[in-house]
Amino acid sequence: MAKKVGFFVIPQRSLSSSSPEIPSLYSFLQPSVFAVTKNKQQPISEGSPKAPTCLSPTQLSTLETTLHKSLICSNTDEAWKSFKTLTSHHSFPPKPLTNSLLTHLSSLGDTLNLKRAFASAVFLMEKNPFLIHHHTIHHILLSMSAANTSAPAFALVRCMFRNRFFVPFSVWGPLLVQISRNNANLAAFLRVFEETCRLALEERIEFMTPDLGACNAALEGCCCELESVSDAERVVGIMSSLGIRPDEFSFGFLGYLYALKGLEDKISELEVLMGRFGCFNKKGFYCNLISGYVKSGNLASVERTIVKCLNDGGGKDWCFGLDTFCEVVKAYFQKGNIKGLANMIIEAQKLEGSNIVVDKSIGYGIVNACISIELSDKAHSILDEMNALGASVGLGVYVPILKAYCKENRTAEATQLVMEISNSGLQLDVGTYDALIEASMCSQDFQSAFSLFRDMREARIPDLKGSYLTIMTGLMENHRPELMAAFLDEVVEDPRVEVGTHDWNSIIHAFCKAGRLEDARRTFRRMMFLQFEPNDQTYLSIINGYVLAKKYFLVLMLWNEVKRKLSVDGQKGIKFDHNLVDAFLYAMVKGGFFDAVMQVVEKANGMKIFVDKWRYKQAFMETHKKLKVAKLRKRNFRKMEALIAFKNWAGLNT
Repeated sequence: MAKKVGFFVIPQRSLSSSSPEIPSLYSFLQPSVFAVTKNKQQPISEGSPKAPTCLSPTQLSTLETTLHKSLICSNTDEAWKSFKTLTSHHSFPPKPLTNSLLTHLSSLGDTLNLKRAFASAVFLMEKNPFLIHHHTIHHILLSMSAANTSAPAFALVRCMFRNRFFVPFSVWGPLLVQISRNNANLAAFLRVFEETCRLALEERIEFMTPDLGACNAALEGCCCELESVSDAERVVGIMSSLGIRPDEFSFGFLGYLYALKGLEDKISELEVLMGRFGCFNKKGFYCNLISGYVKSGNLASVERTIVKCLNDGGGKDWCFGLDTFCEVVKAYFQKGNIKGLANMIIEAQKLEGSNIVVDKSIGYGIVNACISIELSDKAHSILDEMNALGASVGLGVYVPILKAYCKENRTAEATQLVMEISNSGLQLDVGTYDALIEASMCSQDFQSAFSLFRDMREARIPDLKGSYLTIMTGLMENHRPELMAAFLDEVVEDPRVEVGTHDWNSIIHAFCKAGRLEDARRTFRRMMFLQFEPNDQTYLSIINGYVLAKKYFLVLMLWNEVKRKLSVDGQKGIKFDHNLVDAFLYAMVKGGFFDAVMQVVEKANGMKIFVDKWRYKQAFMETHKKLKVAKLRKRNFRKMEALIAFKNWAGLNT
C-alpha cells in the first residue's frame, strides 16, 4: 500500500523533451505567454533560428530577486514578466517563490490574474509538479469559488489526475463540491468523484478517499440532476466499498429519486435501512419523498406521505419547511385541486390534536405557503372549501390569512375574520391581537382596533397592556382626544387595564391644545368622579388651555383649588414646581389678579422656588401699563394694595 503523504507525483514524460506538448487547456487564456500551437519558432535574427538559451547564474539570480521584490511590492505585472522570462528559458523559481506567485495571482480577485494563476499551475503540473504545494492548489480553487468559475476549477483537477499529481482530497474536494453546487452542476462532479474513488480503491492512495459530504454531493447529482437509478446505486456501492456510512441526507436523495420513479418497494427498503444505520430523524427523508412525488404528479402519494408522517410522530409536528409546503400547494393549484388541499388539512387536523402549536400545524404550513407565493385569495378559497365540507377550521388555517391581511392593511377584513374565529370557539393569542390592533392603528382604522380590543376582553386575554397602549398612543398621535376619552371610559373599570392619571392627562392636554376647553373640563370632572387624583401636569395643561383662550378668571378659580390642596397635603399633594408656578403667575398677571399673584409668590418663596421676575414685568407692561394706582384706589383698596405689592416685587416702581 502506498505511503500516505501530502501529495505525490508519478511523471509521465521526460522534463527535457525538446518539443513539449502544450495542453489545449491553455486555449481559453489567449492571448497569453503560453502558446497553443506546437513547435512555434522563436523570432528570427539575421535569417537563422535560435534555440532557447539557458540563463547564466547571474541572470537567474537577478530574475529571481526581481520576482521576489515585485511580489513584496505587489508589482504584479513585473512579477509576471520575471516568471515568463524564467520559464521561457527552461528555468523555474524556487518552490517558495513559485507558490508565493501563484497565491498572489489568485488572490487579486480579477479575471486576468486568476487566468494567469490557472495557466501557471497547469504549466507547472506538466513541467515540474514538485514545485507546487497543495495549499496553493487549495488557494487557487478558493479564489475560483469566490469568482464562481466552474470550468477552470474542473480543468485544474482533471489536469492533476492526468499528470498523476495527487493532492489529498480534503484539500480540493470540498471546494469543488461547493463550486459544483453553486453552479447547479453536481453531475459534473460525479465523474471526478468516480476517478478519485478509483484511485483510492484500485491504487490504494488512501488520502484520495472522499468524505461523506462529497459522497452525498455525488449522490445528489445522480438523484436530483441526472435522475438515474443506476448511477445512484453505483455511488452507493462505491460508498460501501470505501466503508463510508450513509446519513439522513444520503437516504433523502435516494428517497427523492425512488419517489420520482414510483419505486415504492425500494422506498420501504430505505426506511428499514435507515433504522439499521441509526438514522431516526426522518424529516428530511419525508420532505424528499414529497418533492419526488410532487415532481411526478403523484398527489395521492403526497397526501399519504404527510398523513404517514403525522401517524409516525403520534400527531406531533414534523416541521416541514416552507419550501416543501410551497411545492405541494403549487402542484395542487396547477391541477385546480383546492378541495384536495382542504381534505389534506382536515385529515391532518384529526391526527394533530388540540395541543399542537398553531404555526407548526399542517394547515398553517399549507395556507402560509399560499400567502408566501402571493396567492392570498387561494388561501381564503381553502378556508371556504373547508367550511363547505362542514369541517372545523383550526387556528392554523386562520392565522396566516390574518397575518396577510395585517401586512396588507386589510384591517376591516381581518377584524371580520377575528369575529368568525371567536364565534367558532377558537381563541387567538395575544401576539396576534397586538399585531392586528397595531396594523389597524397604523392605517387609522380606529373602529377595527376598538372591535379587536373588545374581542380581546371578551376572550379573557389576561395581557391587555400592549394593545391598550398602542390604541391610546395612536389616538394621541392622530389628535383624536374624543376617541381617547370614549375608549378610556369604556375600559377604565377593567382590572386588566392599568389606567393612571397620566392617561387622563393625555386626553386633557389634547383637548386643551385643540382649544376644546369644555371637553377638557368634562374630562377633568370625569377623572375626579372616578377618583383619579390630578397632578401638576393635569393643572399645567388646563392652565395653558385657559391662557390660550384668554380665560384668566378660570385660572384664578383653578388656583383657589390648587391652593387648598397644597395647604392640606403639603409635599404629598400636588407637586408645586417651577413650571406650575410660572404658568399661574403668567396667567394671573395677564388677568390682573395681583392678590392671587402675590399668594403664588409667597408660596414659591416658602418652597424656595426660583421666580424670573423679568417675565412677569414684561407681561404687566404688555397688558396693564396704563393701569393707575390712583384710579384703582377709588374702586378697590385691596386690589390697590395688591397692585402696589406686585409692582414693588417686580421692580416696576423704580
